[in-house]
Amino acid sequence: MSTLQPIPDDKDWTWVLSRPCPECGFVPDTCESREFGEMLRINAQRWAAVLERPDVAARPEDRTWSPLEYACHVRDVHRIFAERLVLMLEVDNPQFPNWDQDATAVASDYAAQDPAVVSAELVESANHVASLYDGVTGDQWTRLGTRSNGSVFTVDTIGRYHLHDDVHHLWDVHG
Repeated sequence: MSTLQPIPDDKDWTWVLSRPCPECGFVPDTCESREFGEMLRINAQRWAAVLERPDVAARPEDRTWSPLEYACHVRDVHRIFAERLVLMLEVDNPQFPNWDQDATAVASDYAAQDPAVVSAELVESANHVASLYDGVTGDQWTRLGTRSNGSVFTVDTIGRYHLHDDVHHLWDVHG
């Protein structure tokens, strides 16, 4: 295992809400908000096969996460977005606490986690946040929340942003 840390991703990916992602092919307007939950569940199931690979902990390059590290990140993305979704539904225009994904990867030692445990936790966290999206109705889709960098989301746009993150990282590990 390399001792080099991956290059931090400091890009503002909110542009994926207005145009297709040229890398993974995600098109934000092709999914209905009422389908977010099911799409997240399907994506989570696809991670199970990734986490069964014999080389799941191997990095393709020293500065790129392994499939295991990506899966840990996706699991934690589901957890963070569940927290943010609950805040948006319960509080008027909440400010989301900052989340440093790279610090979390190091502190949680993503590279040393058990793939079978990560697989189960990823599915569990995806199912949890999917059920939250499933419960959103009517005007709740337009409720607001603000990220620490000032980006403003509605429940609908944060769902699309969340879904892109999952789709993109599955693409990352498949190439």
